[in-house]
Amino acid sequence: MTSTQTEINIPEHSLDRDCTTLSRHVLQQLQSFSPDAQDLSSIMNRIALAGKLIARRLSRAGLMTGALGLTGDTNVQGESVKKMDIYANEVFISVFKQSGLVCRLASEEMEKPYYIPENCPVGRYTLLYDPIDGSSNVDINLNVGSIFAIRQQQGEDLDGEAKDLLTDGSKQIAAGYILYGPATVLVYTMGKGVHSFFLDPSLGEFILAQENIQMPDHGSVYSANEGNFWQWEDQIRDYIRYVHRHEGYTGRYSGALVGDLHRILMQGGVFLYPGSVDNPDGKLRLLYETAPLAMIMEQAGGKGSTGQQRIMDYIPSKLHQRTPAILGSKKDVDLVLSFINDKGDK
Repeated sequence: MTSTQTEINIPEHSLDRDCTTLSRHVLQQLQSFSPDAQDLSSIMNRIALAGKLIARRLSRAGLMTGALGLTGDTNVQGESVKKMDIYANEVFISVFKQSGLVCRLASEEMEKPYYIPENCPVGRYTLLYDPIDGSSNVDINLNVGSIFAIRQQQGEDLDGEAKDLLTDGSKQIAAGYILYGPATVLVYTMGKGVHSFFLDPSLGEFILAQENIQMPDHGSVYSANEGNFWQWEDQIRDYIRYVHRHEGYTGRYSGALVGDLHRILMQGGVFLYPGSVDNPDGKLRLLYETAPLAMIMEQAGGKGSTGQQRIMDYIPSKLHQRTPAILGSKKDVDLVLSFINDKGDK
């Protein structure tokens, strides 16, 4: 057999996967090369570019003067702002300027949406995002992530209040996250399954890793900040006592929502961030965090609940609406809900 024949016999499916970039995959998902499909592919490409820039900054932050630590300011949530929060937020804004695609960007770091006037006559899309989730982990070199959702603008939004964003999660065209860890991973859904991509540094491209991810119906992991145990309602504390008493459960909580949810997506289990005495509505933001992640969980065969209703059905009353969150495998979410509803075999 000649060397030429050997090269020709490379498994076709392997090469095809290596050639499946994020933008190509989006077009395949939409089964179209229409202008709308091209726009969404371009938007995902720019989200990927933001992820690459943030990943590069994170990998060098410890060697750069002034890249880590606090700015001394607080955001609209009243939380201390990390320097990396500001950098990542500005990255997302920068990559969408002059794009002609996205008119508005809404972030948990900004009190009001950021408008790009030159895009608004044509671009009818809005990007909602958490630029750095788990930023308290940045200074100690642990996993962090970015969360995003794409929505289409409804109406003219002439008053600049973006009230059309105050709708349920079904209005999300796409949702996903980028996990910055040993490898940089991008996970997304457009309502046709959940798909993961790894950043190949040698190519500078996100390459398809796994299509149509289906999470287990049950997993051993529960992820919750048990430091808040005495702030929770009795039903949530009863659930925690239950998993403490029964074999087969493992507590895993990193302080980075994206990292914890990615583990549960791949291995099964449940993530909890319930309301507390100090924060009865929880701490997580609906539009930037829980709605995008609930869409991913449901598309992978899981569930997302506030404890009272499906997260995807929750209609916010304000841009920075908070919600409690129970996200993960169906059976594990249902078990938590059985405690909340005071039902089930305990």
